Amino acid sequence: MEAVQSGGNVLFILLGAIMVLAMHAGFAFLEVGTVRKKNQVNALVKILTDFAVSTVAYFFIGYGIAYGVHFLTGVDTLMEKNGFELTRFFFLLTFAAAIPAIISGGIAERAKFHPQLIATFLLVGFVYPFFEGIAWNQAFGIQAWLKATFGEEFHDFAGSVVVHAMGGWIALPAVLLLGARYGRYGKDGRISAHPPSSIPFLALGAWILTVGWFGFNVMSAQTLDRISGLVALNSLMAMAGGTLAALLFGKNDPGFVHNGPLAGLVAVCAGSDLMHPIGALAVGSIAGGLFVFMFTLTQNRWKIDDVLGVWPLHGLCGAWGGIAAGIFGSKALGGAGGIAFMPQLIMTGLAIVVAMIGSLLVYGSLKAVMGLRLDQEDEYQGADLAIHRITATPEREPNW
Repeated sequence: MEAVQSGGNVLFILLGAIMVLAMHAGFAFLEVGTVRKKNQVNALVKILTDFAVSTVAYFFIGYGIAYGVHFLTGVDTLMEKNGFELTRFFFLLTFAAAIPAIISGGIAERAKFHPQLIATFLLVGFVYPFFEGIAWNQAFGIQAWLKATFGEEFHDFAGSVVVHAMGGWIALPAVLLLGARYGRYGKDGRISAHPPSSIPFLALGAWILTVGWFGFNVMSAQTLDRISGLVALNSLMAMAGGTLAALLFGKNDPGFVHNGPLAGLVAVCAGSDLMHPIGALAVGSIAGGLFVFMFTLTQNRWKIDDVLGVWPLHGLCGAWGGIAAGIFGSKALGGAGGIAFMPQLIMTGLAIVVAMIGSLLVYGSLKAVMGLRLDQEDEYQGADLAIHRITATPEREPNW
């Protein structure tokens, strides 16, 4: 029975890892559909290459920092419990690799290729696992202090804060250090629209992410005995709420509509195992409206050229999700309880501080040493030709 149980756990978490791995195709096509055609190839290559770099960084460095587990040992040791720790690494790697995938959308169309790969290695190897260990592995005694002081630890079931807020707040300094795309904002105050190159690709990316998210959230239980249908239903309700709010406040704009479910799902991750489904609907709806409002504000009023709106979507909706878990997870609002507001607020704030400092160190150093941005001619030509020497739809050569 023990062998069957451990085998079932390995299969369970492996299926979750595969579903979240598939979400990276969603990141890729969401970016492909949003950027201009001259940058589509670059979006595809970045997401895949960033995942490969993340795998190496997390295997040799990051996973050890977060959980104190290393794989430089014999295969016999690695195969304990049917290799559960190996599949757990795979699953958590797909979370860690979401950090550069999130950042990619914010810095699209004007970032150099190789500096971003170096940034990916440093962020996934050091910055992200530093906070991951605090939140999910009791590092530095912070969770114990929160428990002793407020009666409960910080709770983030599937990563509203640990993954999404971290990714969005790491992206913000990178976007600011790069600056806006040439021609985006005129000196006379006018804004040049850069409409999505392909709404169908954008929608495909959103759908892949949405479907994979049920592996992201449900399989965060990590073992079969902890699986919860409540997580699945809450994810569904938050997705619906985010979609409808974005439809309403975004005035039927397809870009907002397809990012709405993602906003809702980002926000519900933290408390998806605690909230009542009606609470999840409210959390997702607020996130959908928050994304529309803040994306418009950052792009049009503050003139921050965050191409896919990753700071509003992941940074702000993720932070909202961490705080919302402390509200809607309470028994007073129909939740399961076992959660407190102050630990959620404190740890969400700590995540933002760690993300911002880590990002400034990594991207600030890279900017000083090797530069982050394509030159103006390469940017005008497009990253596809400038970096990869091919376009997404190369014309057929004439048949002489």
